[in-house]
Amino acid sequence: MIQSKTAFLFPGQGSQVPGMGRELAESFASARAVFEEADAALGFPLSKLCFEGPAEELQLTANTQPAILAVSVATARVLEEKGVQADFVAGHSLGEYSALVVAGSFELSDAVRLVRKRGQYMQDAVPVGVGAMAALLGITPEAADEVCREAAQGEVVSPANFNSPGQLVIAGHKPAVERAVELAKSRGAKRAMMLNVSAPFHCALMKPAAEHLAKDLDEVEIRGPGIPLVNNVDAQVVRTAAAVREGLKRQVASPVRWVDSIRTLAANGCNRFVEVGPGKVLAGLVRQIDRNLECLNVEDASSLNETLKRLE
Repeated sequence: MIQSKTAFLFPGQGSQVPGMGRELAESFASARAVFEEADAALGFPLSKLCFEGPAEELQLTANTQPAILAVSVATARVLEEKGVQADFVAGHSLGEYSALVVAGSFELSDAVRLVRKRGQYMQDAVPVGVGAMAALLGITPEAADEVCREAAQGEVVSPANFNSPGQLVIAGHKPAVERAVELAKSRGAKRAMMLNVSAPFHCALMKPAAEHLAKDLDEVEIRGPGIPLVNNVDAQVVRTAAAVREGLKRQVASPVRWVDSIRTLAANGCNRFVEVGPGKVLAGLVRQIDRNLECLNVEDASSLNETLKRLE
């Protein structure tokens, strides 16, 4: 019988909610230690923002990114303490950094500082109102590519997240994204809707952010992951520090190949997926990608207990 393997999946921006991480930090010293280290690294009480909000401050990209990372890593530490180990890791966009902390590539303190800057660079790359993102449902990647090419008209619009077989997100200049939404509707998309986001992530408009971040990535210590990572940009298994660094540099302005990432994990023997951190978005996407894969999630005490029971 083939031995089943477990992949930890780490959520990206959009999963934040005031109160996240509080229960685990109150119950487990290992989770508390993560928040204490993150607070010290940033020089302000990130933990308070996670546990209490306010939501408006938590929504700011430069706060959201380190907050989700801290909650995700704290949750992973509790799982490890309970004897649950990952055979592979992957994360959606920002979540790739959480995955790499858990895999031992980054020190937590370096990672929280890095993603805070990443959030700031991404926000600063495009003035508010200039860029946009939209979700297209029930349209093939090929049809979405064609819609984006026709809608561009000299502006930027391209696929940003390949989330599941029936769901992808596009990003670019706001007028071009709006044109793509209308075109997608006329081409038979089930739904096409603008998203309430602060910047057009994972498209060519993020190149200034990618350039700034590349310099920071060159200055931080990165080790080869102790747990193999499947990265966003190539959906390939990464085992060296050089490949980690290169993938993160390209990630900011490139699409997140989530469907291919899950399929790569499945091809490497992973049939159990645990979403580690706030929300259940990724577990839902995994089910859409392959109904035969087991999906669990851990974000608080009750989901931890439920998952531990299922893993017995």
